[in-house]
This record gives sequence, structure tokens and C-alpha cells, in this order.
Amino acid sequence: MKTRYPTRFTAFLTICFSLFALSVSAQTIAAFTAGMDKKDGFMPFYWDAKKGKIYLEIGQFDTEFLYFPSLAQGVGSNDIGLDRGRLGDEHVVKFQRTGPKVLLTEGNSRYRAITNDPLERRAVEESFAKSVHWGFDVVAEEGGRVLVDLTPFLMQDAVGVTQAITQTRQGSFRMDQSRSVMYLPNTKNFPQNTEFEVTTTFTGDNAGQYLRSVVPTATMVTVNQHHSFVQLPDNKYQVREFDPRIGYGGIEYFDYATPVGQPIMKRYISRHRLEKKDPKAAISDPVKPIIYYLDPGTPEPIRTALLEGTAWWNQAFEAAGYRNAFQVKLLPADADPMDIRYNLVQWVHRSTRGWSYGASVIDPRTGEILKGKVTLGSLRVRQDYLIAQGLVGKFEGETPPADFNDNSEMMKMSLNRLRQLAAHEVGHTLGLPHNYVASTQARASVMDYPHMVAKLKGATVDLSDAYALGIGDYDKWSIIYGYQHFPDGADEKKELTKVVEQMHAKGLTFLTDQDARPEGSVHPKTHLWDNGADATDELKRVSELRKVVLSNFNEKKIPVGTPMATLEEVFVPMYMFHRFQTEATAKVLGGMNYTNALRGDGQPVLSFVSADDQTKALNALLSTLTPQFLAVPDAVLKQIPPRAFRYNPNPREVFKRHTGLSFDPLGPPEAAAGMTIRLLLNPDRAARLARQPAFDAKLPGLDKVISALVTATFGDAKTFAAQKQDKTYAGDIRRMVQQKVVEHLIQLAVNKENDVPARAAAHEALMQIKQTYPQSFMGWIIRQYEENPDSVPLTPTLTPPDGQPIDPGQEWLQPDCEWVK
Repeated sequence: MKTRYPTRFTAFLTICFSLFALSVSAQTIAAFTAGMDKKDGFMPFYWDAKKGKIYLEIGQFDTEFLYFPSLAQGVGSNDIGLDRGRLGDEHVVKFQRTGPKVLLTEGNSRYRAITNDPLERRAVEESFAKSVHWGFDVVAEEGGRVLVDLTPFLMQDAVGVTQAITQTRQGSFRMDQSRSVMYLPNTKNFPQNTEFEVTTTFTGDNAGQYLRSVVPTATMVTVNQHHSFVQLPDNKYQVREFDPRIGYGGIEYFDYATPVGQPIMKRYISRHRLEKKDPKAAISDPVKPIIYYLDPGTPEPIRTALLEGTAWWNQAFEAAGYRNAFQVKLLPADADPMDIRYNLVQWVHRSTRGWSYGASVIDPRTGEILKGKVTLGSLRVRQDYLIAQGLVGKFEGETPPADFNDNSEMMKMSLNRLRQLAAHEVGHTLGLPHNYVASTQARASVMDYPHMVAKLKGATVDLSDAYALGIGDYDKWSIIYGYQHFPDGADEKKELTKVVEQMHAKGLTFLTDQDARPEGSVHPKTHLWDNGADATDELKRVSELRKVVLSNFNEKKIPVGTPMATLEEVFVPMYMFHRFQTEATAKVLGGMNYTNALRGDGQPVLSFVSADDQTKALNALLSTLTPQFLAVPDAVLKQIPPRAFRYNPNPREVFKRHTGLSFDPLGPPEAAAGMTIRLLLNPDRAARLARQPAFDAKLPGLDKVISALVTATFGDAKTFAAQKQDKTYAGDIRRMVQQKVVEHLIQLAVNKENDVPARAAAHEALMQIKQTYPQSFMGWIIRQYEENPDSVPLTPTLTPPDGQPIDPGQEWLQPDCEWVK
């Protein structure tokens, strides 16, 4: 039976509750916060130690400021990606009050009307959604100021810890409020920024291996999340227009006040604010220099190398007409690395090696960079050292394991790589994307990914020129474009066009991730981890060096007292030393030269790679499929036992195998051959090859490329019959390669998303192989393909171990690269 209160009694209760609410909100801030610890600054706040709460005093409404979260203490797993210092997205927000409620509201800056007409602006604002980040109840007020409980807002998963754990399949976790508290040492106030930090704990189950490897108790993950409230800069910053011919990240938005005949999308570059004291002077001191700070937790001699590499950028700013405009210092011991006032190069530890990246906090309204934030993975230098170890290492007698204090050629190369890496990632925080064509233009940019230049001197390897030292010529032009300060009255657009034209006159161009990363990409000179003006010639050179290195490879590549099984970890990058140059050479096939040309700028627009260059590239690629190239030296096969006790039995850094615990002699050949065949038969490349003879009959078509591949790996019927009786290691490699050719042709033929002419060419090649070699295992597989194309019993090809030295795969395009903001 329900109890029904009389109507008058109900009204009485309503009045009582209303009076109670009014009495609370009417309480003064001074009375409410009596006994609390007040922190004055940009936004005054109070710490209630008894309740463990933060109360924020709001004195201005409808005034925009910048809010962004970050991760002060990370998880330590490269694969999960929750790194110490990771930045979240920026939000331009404001407090808005309605009665007893205060909303934290974000406007939609991607859609604007740049006009003085308020009605035009309102029409745009009302056409697109806003975002309300939080709603607060007023707990006290006084003199136009209100007090709100900020604690629930701070106690949220602002950086997406649960999302990252879920996306990487590391378990099902949720935030546990009972184990989450304010972290007072990094909760501070400054005149232009207010900083809060929270220790957040997440609980769950079914933790994956990545998580279990870095968390003390796998059901509980505790990290520190940081919240920054920052005063927006003044309106004196001058935006600079984007030009696709010279690389800059930045902001984009629709301007609906744009005349119909002009582009509605506006694009501006991201850069730090930098001005000359004397804009008319050829060289001038800056009004305020750009200062970067290095994490004092970085050990020596790495610390010195990073300071030097970061300081290279001053060379570029000198070229732009500045004196001492770019400086590098060690972060003061008492400074908070999350404080927006410090551009930071941070040394971050993880359980496995991984990428480094440069991020920026920007003003989303203008593109002005407010804070540069570099994350350098500490294990990268050990991988560089390991590569140098394979190239030149020779541990004699009782030589102890090398450490960071040695002065060896290996350590010198590793530190030079760190110098380049520091400059590269800082470049991102200055606004610059990758320039992957620069390595073919005499190492013109630190924004490329450089492979070490190892050179042969007789039977030995020379690493003295492994990495360029100093900023590149393209980098100087890019800084001139982005940061040159033009005097009053100058036509900035014309002056910037001159900068680009002068850069082109020096033979320098810009192409980036979209041009280089896709495995089937088209430009013959735009790659990652390559060298040389001609990809094919460099592949031949690298292959000769690889041959010498493998022939000299022995147990002296690891120190005395090291388990012999770990020799494989040094062997992997030596055996795969050609991998990235092979990728580069594959782009010559079906390749096209092009630029980011603008109409009327005189740049070449588009042309096919010549038939001779494509044929040369094809022959070089086919040479990587011979048993002589693929065979693991006999001396190495006899030196790698199964993994030792308490050493990971299946580490990511060694070759996969079909043979269980023992080293698989066919594992490395299968990984390397599979890579080359996959590159040759890439569906995008196959489609271009199928089409290009229609434009120029001299260019090789897909049928000719596949025919050359089959001939190189199978030979004629008589040769194939003899090979079937070859029971040697070389014979095993040859048959494995033949099988992989057939399997990749089947994959090209059966995928319904592939280009029809490419599928047809693959099918015809399979029919020819079956007809020529009907009694072989390959013939049996092809018959299965004919009978049921969708369920052919293919053996998955072993893939090479991870090879990208610092890169997550889409470094500047993914939200972490996170440099792109």
C-alpha cells in the first residue's frame, strides 16, 4: 500500500528543501572555506583535508581558457601506449552559470564565421553542437564569485586509461573511486595556469600479457592523471598560412563568412610565438626566446647527447635571422614537467623498446604552440647499440659487457643516433611533420627517418659517418618559412612564396607520411629508413655490406658470459639489414615521380619512373630471393641453441619458427623472402603495373613482373625437376620460396577487393605454374585453389621480427603521435 502525503504537506517539504538549498548556496566563500588551505593563482582553489576535496573559486564566467589532461605517471608498456607525460587533447572552455548550476562548456572551433556581424556568428554557433564537459552545483558564493566542488571532475579517467587497456585487449578495467585521491605535491597554482594531479586506480580482471609485465598486481593499475587550466594567450599572435609544398602541421576550420568564390576551409600552421626585437635587422635577438628543458632524470652520457642534438635547432633559427632564439637547458629539479610553462624533452622508460614522439599543446583557435613535449623511449639507445654490436662488435677474452660509459665505436654511433633522434622529435614540437624524401637529397632533414650509413672498408665496417651531425638544409628553410619575422608593410604571402621558390631552387622538396608509409605507395624516392639518391643502387650496396657482415658473424658479437642463445638477437638486424632498402626499391616498380605542385609554380607535376629504372629495381629485388642471399651462414646455425632458463623462450626480437624451441634454419629465409614477394605483389602496386603499359608500352606490365618472378624462383621445367631432388639447405630454401610465390599469387587472385586485371594476371600465372610443374606440391595447392578458391590450405608466412626502430606505424597521424595537434 502506497503512502500518500497531503498536498499541503508536500508543498511544505518542497519549501523546506528549497530553503535549505538556498541557505547552502547563500553561504559565503569565506565561511564555507574556513580552515581550508587556499592556493591563490590563475584560478584560486581550496584544499579540504578533512574531506579530501578540491573546491574551485570561479570569478569570471563566459571567459575562455584552455583545459587539457595529461598522464603524469604512466603504465610503462609501449604496446598499451600510456606513457609518462602523454598529452591529452586541448579544449577551449568556459564556465557558464544558470541559477545554482555552473557548466564547463566547450565551443566548436572547427566551424566559424570570421566576421564582425554577430548574427552571422550566431548562425554558425547554433548550427553545430557544443560539448559540456561537466556540471557543478554552487556550494557558496560571495561578491560575484562562486565556489564549486571540483573533485568529481578531477576524479575521472580523463586520459582514457580504460579505453587504452580495452583497445589493446589487456582486460576489462574500471576506475575505482575508493582508491583514487588527490596528489598534492603536483597540485599547484601559478599566475597563468592552475595544475591539479590525481592518483587514479583501475581495477579489473583478465589482464593481458602486456599489462601483467608492468603492473605489480595485475588486477590493480594505478597511474597519476594531471589536469591543466591555462590562461589563453593574448590576440597578438599572427597566424601564418599553410603551404603544402613545405611541411607544417596546424589547424583547419570552416569559415562560413568566406565569399563563395574562395575556399571555405582555412589552413594555418602551428608554431611557437617568436618575434625579433628589430624586425628590420638581418640578425636580431628575439623578444622572447624558445627554451626547451631536458628531463634531469636522463643519465650521462645520454644527457649530453640529447642536449647537443636538441640545440641543433638553433642553427635553423640563425638561418631565419635570429640570435640565440632557441635554447636548451636542464629542467630545474623543483619544476613540474607537466607545467605548461616548460617545453620538455622527457626520458621515458618502458618494459620493451618502442617509439619516441613529439607532441604539442596548442591554442586551437590560432595554432600557436604553447608547450612542446618530447617523449624519448629509453630502450631505443640499447637497440642502436645492439645494431652497432652486430656490425662492428668484437668482444675478446674476458671483455665485460659494455655499458653507457664506454668510448667504443658502438657507443659513439648510438649517441649520434640519439642526437639525431632528439632533433627529430623536437622538430615535431616546432610544428614540422616528417620529410621522407630528404634522405635522397643529401640528408637534407632530421625530419626523415635515417638508416645508419655503414660503409665497407675492405672486410671491415666503418660507422664514422653513420648519422649526419647537425640540422639539415631543408630544416633551415622550413624554419625560415614558419618563423621568419617580416617587418611592418611587407607582403607576407609574397615573401613566403619566395622562401618556397628559393628552397626549390636548392633542389629541396617535401613529401611526408601519406607518400611514404603505405606499403604500396608510389613515389620512388620517399621512404622510411633508407639512404641514397637511387633506391636500387643503395639496395645493391647494402646487400654487399650485409654479405660481408654475415660472413664474419660469430660468437664474438656478444660478451663473454652471455648466453649463446642471445646471439640471435644481434643476428636479426644483421640478417634483415636490407629490409627497409628493399621496401624503398619496391616503390620504383610501378612508381611515379610527383611533387606537391601548385598551379603555375613551375614544379614538375607527375611522371612515370623510366622502364630502365623499373627493370633495374625488379632485378635487384629478385636477387634477394636466391638461396645464396637467403641462407643463414653455417657457422651461425651452429651457434644458436634454444633459449636459456629464465630467458623469454619466445621473445619478439628473434625470428619466428616452425621448429619449436630450436632455431629454424628456414625461419629467416622465409621471413625475408615473404617480405620481398609481398612487396612485389602488393595489390596497389600490382594494379599500377597492370595499367602502366597502356600509357607507355615500354613500361613493364604486371604479367612481365610476375613472369620474371616465376622464372627467377622456379626456372624451366627441366631445372625444376632437378631441384626437386636437391636435398641440400639451398634446395630447401628454393622450394620454400617457390611455395611462397604460389601462396602470394593465390592471395592476390582470390581477394575480391583487389583490382580485376591484377587478379587475372595472378590467376594466369598460377595456371602456367600448374601446367609446367603439375606433380609438385605447388601444383597440388593450385588445384585446391581451382576447386575452392576461398579455402585454400595456405601456410601463414613467418614475418620478420619488429623492425621499426622508433615508430608506432603512423607517428604523426595517430593521436599520439602524437605531435599532430
